Amino acid sequence: MSNNRHEAVGLTDEQAIDMYKTMLLARKLDERMWLLNRSGKVPFVISCQGQEAAQVGAAFALDRENDYVLPYYRDMGVVLAFGMTAKELMLSAFAKAEDPNSGGKQMPSHFGQKKNRIVTGSSPVTTQVPHAVGVALAGRLDNKNIATFVTFGEGSSNQGDFHEGANFAAVHKLPVIFMCENNKYAISVPYEKQVACEKISDRAVGYGMPGVTVDGNDPLEVYKAVKEARERAGRGEGPTLIETISYRLTPHSSDDDDRSYRGREEVDEAKKNDPIITFANYLKEAGLLSEESEKAISDEITNTVNEATDYAEHAPYADPEDALRHVYAE
Repeated sequence: MSNNRHEAVGLTDEQAIDMYKTMLLARKLDERMWLLNRSGKVPFVISCQGQEAAQVGAAFALDRENDYVLPYYRDMGVVLAFGMTAKELMLSAFAKAEDPNSGGKQMPSHFGQKKNRIVTGSSPVTTQVPHAVGVALAGRLDNKNIATFVTFGEGSSNQGDFHEGANFAAVHKLPVIFMCENNKYAISVPYEKQVACEKISDRAVGYGMPGVTVDGNDPLEVYKAVKEARERAGRGEGPTLIETISYRLTPHSSDDDDRSYRGREEVDEAKKNDPIITFANYLKEAGLLSEESEKAISDEITNTVNEATDYAEHAPYADPEDALRHVYAE
């Protein structure tokens, strides 16, 4: 069965299944967080649903022992692949003391974890892009063979931070992989009202770097593109801009009503290309997944999500005086 697409891009059977498990864990965690939000237990959710394939496919193509990631707020798939656990993500959702991102101070999805080289993000969008460029420059000054991987939405690609970061990285040939997760909407603004060019990747030529647009619902296609970008970075050939096209299956956040700007038919149509379903179908065709093993994986992940939820819900909150920690010099 050597004509399998995962083998063609250099993935083993085990890695292809692991990719699926990571995507499914991101989806099930996200779905649980919505239920917890709607029942008044967690304050805020901003979803990865519909973008798991792009996130996990990309993360698997990086050096997960050495590279740095600067994820944007939807990137649950990226941070899970880089070693953040379901329990840690739930601790963040519940704003508990053990939350590794901020000890419960930040809103959820402001990912940051030093041991896994996940660089803290902030609420103003796109600030992570120049940070990624700075980390790549620091790596070069220290003679480290690392790359930085930074993600952002297509709305963010209109911010000055993106343009300044892209230009600096290209001029200095820094090992940065810019990945725009184009999910068609910047909150309520559709793509055609944000950008006049056909593709976000068209912008790459203006900075003197390669740009490529791939199917964000196909983790293998994203894996291949990011792997090539990582190889270029490792050879000292500079940055790459990758655009993944997918669809945001949820409202922008738990505070948004997307019915005010898009029809249900559009969302229902997009669900036919749900990457969780389409990748599972691929794995079945490749002989890697059966009805039995699919159910076993699903049950195992549901247990993981249940345990993470129970643990985080009963974990202690931070002490009030901790609000002042890491704010002033100690």
